[in-house]
Amino acid sequence: MFEEPVTDTGQAEQPGALCVVTTAIDGVLVVSAAGDIDHNTCHRLQRALDDPETAACRAVVDLHEVTFMDSSGINTLIAAHHSLHQAHGWLRLAGTPASVMRTFQLVGLDTVIDCHPSLDDALNA
Repeated sequence: MFEEPVTDTGQAEQPGALCVVTTAIDGVLVVSAAGDIDHNTCHRLQRALDDPETAACRAVVDLHEVTFMDSSGINTLIAAHHSLHQAHGWLRLAGTPASVMRTFQLVGLDTVIDCHPSLDDALNA
């Protein structure tokens, strides 16, 4: 796989804060998040998904290091999914921790956005 340079859109300053790093693998935008995704931090995830410099029609959000996600994060993912779908692309989620996946299942997000156990699985689906 061809991997392009990494862009860091925010450091996690404290435990639970959100760090988002973007890279591209074979033309797919990969957004890796670590920490809490909530009302105070979801703008970092949104900025990474909307960044014109890393714009892509296909994206994977790697959530394996996410410790918490509230409705703000879910809304950010739904908006990105909708935007990419309109551009004839797709959004996939990878490595979602069990606690976050439970929330996705409760609200039905797992039936709207493809969820995969790992980044490799999401990239190769």
